[in-house]
Amino acid sequence: MTTDQGLIHSFLEIKIAETGASKNTIAAYERDLRDFATWLQGNRNKLLKVTQKHIESYLVDQEQKGFAPATRARRLSVIKQFFLLSFTEEWRNDNPAAQITGLGRSQKLPKTLSISDVDRLLATAESAGKDLREQSRSACLMHLLYATGMRVSELLFLQLTEVRGTPQMLLVRGKGGKERLVPLTSAAQRHLAAWIALRDMEDKQARKDGKPLSRFLFPSRDANTPMSRIWFYQKIKSWALIAGLDVSKVTPHTIRHAFASHLLANGADLRVIQTLLGHADIATTEIYTHVLEDQLQQLVLDHHPLSSTSKKAK
Repeated sequence: MTTDQGLIHSFLEIKIAETGASKNTIAAYERDLRDFATWLQGNRNKLLKVTQKHIESYLVDQEQKGFAPATRARRLSVIKQFFLLSFTEEWRNDNPAAQITGLGRSQKLPKTLSISDVDRLLATAESAGKDLREQSRSACLMHLLYATGMRVSELLFLQLTEVRGTPQMLLVRGKGGKERLVPLTSAAQRHLAAWIALRDMEDKQARKDGKPLSRFLFPSRDANTPMSRIWFYQKIKSWALIAGLDVSKVTPHTIRHAFASHLLANGADLRVIQTLLGHADIATTEIYTHVLEDQLQQLVLDHHPLSSTSKKAK
């Protein structure tokens, strides 16, 4: 197991066993590590002999070849994971990537919405629709999304049996089959209960008509499948338009960002936010501190009496 390919294979097997990473994630890990190993081979080096300078040289080479910052950041993340595991598994007695902190603030910050923007979007969802059923479903979707910060796939695949009984918390199944508990706001509980009541009425009628019942909280016309992500994406865009918001800034994932940013702005601990979002790495969650920093900076520019921006506004 001393060859580079053997080390990579062992690393991937451990990641599958310990984290339940998806096939796509494992495939991405493998591509990135093989690229690094190929570069090392071209420079007559091997994974067990790598130093910090070798990793830094590889990153410089990636930049010179024109790879995007996001790609370079992803590859560095995988390399850091590999060498941390190499150290803990005693494949080598040091971690050459330990002192490499990353690629700085070049990572694109997520778009987010203000609290007032989200309030307008929620109010629009509650009233949008041709009948009570559509309004109730829209309100339930939006309130659950904002209350929990779920990924849209996690939201749409919720099972009806999982949300009965006016729960104060939901069990969410995330990436790699990982489960986490997320609390519900009173508004989310109220809209959830209203939607379940309508779903139960529909199921009662479906039984009378001999039609199949859906196990999903938000079923599509086919009882065997939930509402599609594309459908929800289009719906949330339409609500944003009605609410008078910048449509380009509003997606289901933007609401997830808003959930995290608003919690952080109101004093929530970053580790708690990491748990609620289902992030495996705290570094993924830390990007929201940058969003908050930018918002605070703009607040000072807009309102501080000595700010030139503030003076121009007057």
